[in-house]
Amino acid sequence: MSSDSESDSSSAASSSDEEQEQTPPTKKQRTTKSSSAPLELAPSVKTTEEQRKASLKSKQKIIVLLDQARLETVKNKRGIFELLNCDDHRDLCKKKLKRDPKEFRPDIAHQELLALIDSPLNKAGCLQVYMRTNNNVLIEINPSIRIPRTYKRFSGLIVQLLHKMKIKAGNTSETLMKVIKNPFSQHLPPGTRVYGMSCQGTLYSPNGLATALIPPEPTSELPPVCFVIGAMAAGHITVEDHPYIEKMISVSEYPLSGAAAISRILGGIENHWGIV
Repeated sequence: MSSDSESDSSSAASSSDEEQEQTPPTKKQRTTKSSSAPLELAPSVKTTEEQRKASLKSKQKIIVLLDQARLETVKNKRGIFELLNCDDHRDLCKKKLKRDPKEFRPDIAHQELLALIDSPLNKAGCLQVYMRTNNNVLIEINPSIRIPRTYKRFSGLIVQLLHKMKIKAGNTSETLMKVIKNPFSQHLPPGTRVYGMSCQGTLYSPNGLATALIPPEPTSELPPVCFVIGAMAAGHITVEDHPYIEKMISVSEYPLSGAAAISRILGGIENHWGIV
């Protein structure tokens, strides 16, 4: 009898061991299992966390001024203010203002702001944008703003800004856009090197421009850099308008739109600083 009971107990123990071995792993156990490493697309580039830490320690930013933006308001027949543009106010420009409708292109400033604010350089915390209108209204843009995708919504935002002098976020008290005092030069850090963009300037490739003009790291002690870029339909930036410009530069041997020039400049700087 004793041998039978011992065999029963041993068989029960072995069956319980088998049950423990066959028990599927828990959710916690599954998550702790080692998985294959993900494919590294750019192993030589800083990670997002490293970019964030670098931007927090950054002592300088790339500064961009969008100059001569055609941002003017006009009251329509219904008594509502709109942003003056060549499509909706052609007759008004010709008959009342006696000016060429082609001059009124606020969509250019919209395209350029989208290219700047949506860039990886801005998302890494290494960009500060200003905008000056043809009426000498200077505007500071918060890097965390989300520019409206459609021109109609952008137009309403700018009308509100020009009338109320500032735009605040809906859920917080953070100021997204505000009108600031002139001149622009007083808002530049001491020692800032300012360059104007013109198709008649010294030609650089995007990477060559970054290597020649931009500090090697965003945390560098070298003076910050500012680019003055036109936001008008015709013409280009002149040293007469900005006496603090030390050199006129170009990033293509062909005439480019402002948004295309901005994309080339920022792309070169992002490669230079390892921002993807």
